[in-house]
Amino acid sequence: MGAEWRSGRCPAGPVQGAYERFSAATDLPLTLLAVLWLPVLVLPLVMHLPASVDRTFDLIDAGVWAVYAAEYLVRLYLVPARKRFVTHHLVDLAVVVLPLLRPLRALRLLRLFDLARAAVVLVNALKRVREILTHRGLHFVLLAATGIVVVASGVERAFEQHAHGTNIHNFGESLWWAIVTVTTVGYGGYYPVTSGGRCVAVVLMLVGIGLIGALTATIASYFVEEQADQEKADLSRRLDRIEEMLAQVLARQDKTG
Repeated sequence: MGAEWRSGRCPAGPVQGAYERFSAATDLPLTLLAVLWLPVLVLPLVMHLPASVDRTFDLIDAGVWAVYAAEYLVRLYLVPARKRFVTHHLVDLAVVVLPLLRPLRALRLLRLFDLARAAVVLVNALKRVREILTHRGLHFVLLAATGIVVVASGVERAFEQHAHGTNIHNFGESLWWAIVTVTTVGYGGYYPVTSGGRCVAVVLMLVGIGLIGALTATIASYFVEEQADQEKADLSRRLDRIEEMLAQVLARQDKTG
């Protein structure tokens, strides 16, 4: 059994567990960072920025890139199968490598490479967003809520359009009011003055409360279940190693017996 440990076969389990714990701890922060990083990558491509803002964006870009590079190197260090990690995480590698190619870019290719970086970050972020939206049927809840908002906007317009003292005159204004109401923001710029319009408002308020609750619970359960799955996988690997070690011990006892 000691030879197994000296050969390096058994310690792979704890290392894999450390890799998964590190990935779980950094997954959400880096996803949010990717979303916040996109304006820094995209705005200089679509508009002319003052020199001071451009320099600030460059500093932010370099700082965020350093975070991604450090995270990639730590994961590469922790993972047991490094070659497989590199080949299966090409998007992460591209995020790290593309900025290093800046001195090699021709002037005509500068925009192309920056667009490629923005696309890589966007794909990475959208992949995680898609996983969250499809978790436990959240996309169906959002689709139903969107349908209710659109229908409620039309009903609200019908009630309010010709009412005395109304401030909702067209579908655009009623749609804005419905969105503000269902998201529980409530700016107060538009409000119903008829009894029917206020009943529609009550329905939207209840839908909004349920929608926020469902959205929060789904996102929380997604990351909790992801962590639980990783812990189960880690436990399964440990049990497999224990079973293998016990089988080796029994085999040796049979030989000595």
